[in-house]
Amino acid sequence: MYAVQLNDVKKSYGALCVLNGVSLSVKTSEVIAVIGQSGSGKSTMLRCINGLEAIQGGSIQVAGYEIVPGGGHHKNLRSLRQEVGMVFQSYNLFPHLNVAENIMLALRVVKKTGKDEAWEAARSTLQRVGLLDKSGAYPDELSGGQQQRVAIARSLAMKPKVMLFDEVTSALDPQLTGEVLKTIAELAESGMTMILVTHEMGFARQVANTTVFMHQGKIWEQGPSKEIFSEPRTEELRRFIQAGVESGK
Repeated sequence: MYAVQLNDVKKSYGALCVLNGVSLSVKTSEVIAVIGQSGSGKSTMLRCINGLEAIQGGSIQVAGYEIVPGGGHHKNLRSLRQEVGMVFQSYNLFPHLNVAENIMLALRVVKKTGKDEAWEAARSTLQRVGLLDKSGAYPDELSGGQQQRVAIARSLAMKPKVMLFDEVTSALDPQLTGEVLKTIAELAESGMTMILVTHEMGFARQVANTTVFMHQGKIWEQGPSKEIFSEPRTEELRRFIQAGVESGK
């Protein structure tokens, strides 16, 4: 069974073509790493999957919903986003709410979950990301890595079928990056379907079942992660991997 399918997806901003016929199938419980240079279309692809960006061509099937050119009905998109969690580079936590309240908010407002049930969901997901002891803390009392793990817990509390991660460690130093990557690796082991845009190529090789290399708005190469990194078939991917090796990624 496929959890996500992109079929010849096209996306442009004016004259700039960002996605030029992208097709990708993601099986349930599969972990896909998406790599490539800035501007290759990686983040835009994630935003299209979550209905945050409208597509101009092709179609997307995700978590039982279909996205087609022209967008979709607002209620359908709202329902889709309950099934497809997304974690961004920035944490987007509400500074005036403590950690538990940040997690409970969407459950209470969007899903109309009762207070006790919402607290139990917050407690469970905080325990899952190793931050149960921080439930009463406020965002400015946490490190960047801890805030990002709270953002992950907030998405997990909605019980999504698919999780999307957009360069979630790009703003973190190496120690904090390790904390977040450990959480994502544990999610992968639990069977969560995930697509993660990442510049951490060593992590992609170890954790992702499949790695996708995007270039010029297209999927240039894809395959089993270890094969992609050890035997790149195109000069573009070879150069990209070499640049990552030289920068320590």
